[in-house]
Amino acid sequence: MKYPLPIENLIECFSKLPGVGSKSAERFALSTLNLDQDVINLFSSSLLDVKTKIKRCKKCNNLTDENECAICKDKSRNKDLLCVVEDAKNIVLFEKNGLFNGYYHVINGLISPLDGINPEDINLDMLIKRIEKDKVKEVVIAVKPSIEGETTALYISKLLKNKNVKVSKIAYGVPIGADIDYVDSLTLEMALENRQQINDN
Repeated sequence: MKYPLPIENLIECFSKLPGVGSKSAERFALSTLNLDQDVINLFSSSLLDVKTKIKRCKKCNNLTDENECAICKDKSRNKDLLCVVEDAKNIVLFEKNGLFNGYYHVINGLISPLDGINPEDINLDMLIKRIEKDKVKEVVIAVKPSIEGETTALYISKLLKNKNVKVSKIAYGVPIGADIDYVDSLTLEMALENRQQINDN
């Protein structure tokens, strides 16, 4: 026996989300039947807003609903420091814990030749131009400690050689292979404070 088509369609939609299996998708879909109409309307409009209004910050590649994100607009931050992260959600983690007062740059991925991801496939050109234009003094690389993360950090370091920029990476209080999203705030704070320089500038 199958559910009516609208429910089947909703189950199919929920199952497209990462980490949601068929049973969870079914439970989510059925639970919407008990939600108030106002909540359903909010749910629906929020989905549309995320798809139509969210874009990339023209300066740092963070997620925003304006041309520049709130962090890039904040003139009180330390303009000498730029933290390079793999994904926009990493910024939320740092900001939630108040760990960093510089600016950020999202590169959207890590170099991984085995997966067909080469340097030109991630957001490095924009990063280098920004560093030169804003006269950044230190670049802190805060990506997950993995082979891909190490490769990306070393590649960025080589790109910035002889540009009078200090390049450091967060210390390995962060466990090897760990996803930075799941690191607790104290470990992340120690990793930032004990960051290691990886170039000769």
